[in-house]
Amino acid sequence: MPASKRDIGREASQPEPKVFGFCLLPKFAMLAFTAAVEPLRAANLLSGRTLYRWRVYTHDGQPMASSNGIEVKAQASVEADEALDSAVICGGLDAHLFKDKAVFNWLRRQARQGARIGALSDGTHLLAAAGLLDDYACTIHWQCIAGLREMHPELDIHDELYCIDRNRFTCAGGTASLDMMLHLIEQDHGHDLALQVAEQFLHERIRTDDDEQRMALRLRVGVGHPKLLQAIGVMEANLEQPIGSGELAEQAGLSVRQLERLFQKYLGCTPRAHYVELRLQRAHRLLTHSSLSVTEVGLACGFVSASHFAKRYRERFDQTPQKTRMGPPRGPRAAA
Repeated sequence: MPASKRDIGREASQPEPKVFGFCLLPKFAMLAFTAAVEPLRAANLLSGRTLYRWRVYTHDGQPMASSNGIEVKAQASVEADEALDSAVICGGLDAHLFKDKAVFNWLRRQARQGARIGALSDGTHLLAAAGLLDDYACTIHWQCIAGLREMHPELDIHDELYCIDRNRFTCAGGTASLDMMLHLIEQDHGHDLALQVAEQFLHERIRTDDDEQRMALRLRVGVGHPKLLQAIGVMEANLEQPIGSGELAEQAGLSVRQLERLFQKYLGCTPRAHYVELRLQRAHRLLTHSSLSVTEVGLACGFVSASHFAKRYRERFDQTPQKTRMGPPRGPRAAA
């Protein structure tokens, strides 16, 4: 049956679908990638219209393996000269080491052509290295924030779930990709459609860009004593330049003896031991998720002596900082 004039007019008034290009890096984070693509698919389904299209790119057009080993087929290489509305880097493990010039050129070319530029998980490292985050707010997975700040002190780096600043958008990865894409869908097509997509995925609340990435400190530490939590919060805020027990106790509103008793009672260690552990954990993250030298890592974690840093690190992780730097990423973090 031929279309009526009313149908033809309605079709003509509908905007062209917005096209997203997702460039997958080696060991990209599968959850972050799928959590970004699926909201676009659901928006099309629920609206009954093709609001979005997407294409998958790799540096050479070949399939790319994610951090879990599953390969995703690419539809084009970054050499393809295709106009996009949004160009997105899908990062993951070792994104800070990725130096392919073709990918940097693709990002800069898309930016010059007016595309929105985004990053998932550790892909923020590439936008920073390409000079595409100057004068923009950005974020990255919490375990990589310290490394990004050390490598790019000029950037405005936040610790929220995601940052959308004009035509740049970045997120921490994982399920933060879903919240960020819901926000972009809301910008494009309204709050009601974004809510429908969220409900489709059993996502009870669209988290805002003000939501923090990490769990509340009391949940991470497993204690609820307010003075102890205050002291640990002060420690976490002063890892590069550690403060003494007296000042720490003063900021928590305690005596040094009271502070020591709280740590022994709830954590089974001294304040000093816990402080050193926090600094060593940060050192481990910097060694595995930044390009800082071993000496720079030690200084960034409050160790004034390279030999002292190496000794304490070896005692904690049973290997030298140099070996950690040369080997594959270790520890509890998977690509987000």
